[in-house]
Amino acid sequence: MAVDYGDRVKIALMDSGIGLLAAAAAVRRLRPDADLVISSDPDGMPWGPRTSEGITERALAVAKAAAAQEPDALIIACNTASVHALPAIRAALEPAIPVIGTVPAIKPAAAAREPFAIWATPATTGSPYQRGLIREFADGVPVTEVPCPGLAEAVEHADDAAIDRAVAVAAALTPPEVRTVVLGCTHYELVAERIRTALRPQGGPLTFFGSAEPVAAQALRRADILPAPDAAQVGGLTVLLSGRVGILPDVALAYPEGRLLQAVSTAL
Repeated sequence: MAVDYGDRVKIALMDSGIGLLAAAAAVRRLRPDADLVISSDPDGMPWGPRTSEGITERALAVAKAAAAQEPDALIIACNTASVHALPAIRAALEPAIPVIGTVPAIKPAAAAREPFAIWATPATTGSPYQRGLIREFADGVPVTEVPCPGLAEAVEHADDAAIDRAVAVAAALTPPEVRTVVLGCTHYELVAERIRTALRPQGGPLTFFGSAEPVAAQALRRADILPAPDAAQVGGLTVLLSGRVGILPDVALAYPEGRLLQAVSTAL
């Protein structure tokens, strides 16, 4: 029987596109009663080719649109925006609204002190930001940085053929002995099983480290909200498209995470 946990919970998530779906679904699983606000930027995407100042400008606008919905916390479900815009967004919204950034899960992946790979966008691969995380948390551990050109864009458009091509290229650059992979872009978590199949076509052990589950849990902690996976499925969904109220894009429904959000919301 579902439990009534009293005060309603509202969590906002932001990204340039649908990369936020994995974290949004993770929040939904932790708190089925939470109202979700997902704020993206179809008018300004992709953010990657923009300057740092340009990314910050677009991300701040998307964050402020989400903040206007008065959430209990805001998740920046985008590695690029977290790198460039996290300080500006925190300065604008905290302490009223806790802001949670997304960082590649290099620290937990390195804990076993075994070789691992980091799949990331070409802009992030080899960047001072990522290299700094490797030095801090994986010093002495063999790490292979794998650029994944076109993968985030293919996922954004649910282009199956392009996804398969990009995954195959990245898989060929991943050492066969690697058994741990950091998914360093939120979009990649939406196709994790396709990545698993490409890396281990005959099966075998493979561990992924993504950001969706950790940032969802951290958002609840920062907002002093307890997980309640057995709560009633009464959480609503507000979709903001470059600040305009809209509906979940059709492309989101190509992924189980998008269908989960749609199913719960339409059942209300």
